[in-house]
Amino acid sequence: MELEEAIRDRRTHKVFASEPVEPELLNELFELARWAPNHHLTNPWRFRVLGPQSLAALKLAAGPEAARKLDRAPTLVAVSQVRAEDPVQDEEDLCAVSCAAYIVLLAAHSRGLVGYWRTPAIMREDAGRAACGIPAEERALGLLYLGGPRQPARAPEREPVSAFVTHLA
Repeated sequence: MELEEAIRDRRTHKVFASEPVEPELLNELFELARWAPNHHLTNPWRFRVLGPQSLAALKLAAGPEAARKLDRAPTLVAVSQVRAEDPVQDEEDLCAVSCAAYIVLLAAHSRGLVGYWRTPAIMREDAGRAACGIPAEERALGLLYLGGPRQPARAPEREPVSAFVTHLA
């Protein structure tokens, strides 16, 4: 798959096949994510693949209504950032982790998987962070939902470039 095709064709999918993503394939995705740009090569990203016990703990912490949305994909990955004491470095690291998370989604798409990035409220609470093994010195960025496709997703309309780009003199 060509890069431009992957960027244009990747979609948010919320309907997945039931098989989890193989650990070897997940490791391929994480290997690519480590190439995300990050100032001073801090490697601030952390990925935690949730197993049955951690998912059950997260669902319990989230409550019954929110727990249903945690069952959408066969594979959930918690994404977090190691916090930096310097506020400028911390902001740069946040951006780097966001890039790394998107690389995972894009690389998954290029391998025939589907997914999306979700930031449920429980990930900002101590109980949710604990269920995912995220320590206090890390910032939770959310969950990546990954799996095989069960149905196609339609491309949404996008604004033209002129709506968000300004060329300055």
